[in-house]
Amino acid sequence: MKLVMAVVQDIDVDAVMGALTEAGERVTRIASTGGFFRQGNSTVLCATEDKRVDNVIAVLKKVCHRRTRLIPVSLDPGEAILTSGAYTEVTVGGATILVFDIERFAQI
Repeated sequence: MKLVMAVVQDIDVDAVMGALTEAGERVTRIASTGGFFRQGNSTVLCATEDKRVDNVIAVLKKVCHRRTRLIPVSLDPGEAILTSGAYTEVTVGGATILVFDIERFAQI
């Protein structure tokens, strides 16, 4: 068995949970925070058979979307955001996926 752990944006997590459940997977959602903007996200845990890992990842690819955001550009972190006037576009979202071997799995 494998444990697929995916960190996804909160905006995508309901669709992820629904799609994985519909695909016959059991999933657990854990609220988490982090990433570039230190915003809320969710960590989704899915224990699955080795042969189904690619299916889980395919669902994540289909549902989790990358987006772009504008952030102010400032060389001095102490500089006020409104005074810089320059912005840069960054890509956020999608999913960060980790796959682990499970030594033992039990439901009690």
